[in-house]
Amino acid sequence: METQVFEELMMTVLVGGLVLFMGFIVWDLAKKSKAGRFGTMILFLALGLGVLGFIIKSFVIAGLEGV
Repeated sequence: METQVFEELMMTVLVGGLVLFMGFIVWDLAKKSKAGRFGTMILFLALGLGVLGFIIKSFVIAGLEGV
């Protein structure tokens, strides 16, 4: 396996694991702070926007490299 392929695979796997772990942290934070349904939704929306930004960045970089 080439180094570049390995790095890309590990980036995807490890960032995915980090996102899942952050999701658990946000859920635990919402539960312990008794945020309620709306507060929990807002917390996950903020986390989701961060993840969406990371995904969009990946597509933009891939698009620029393809050009």
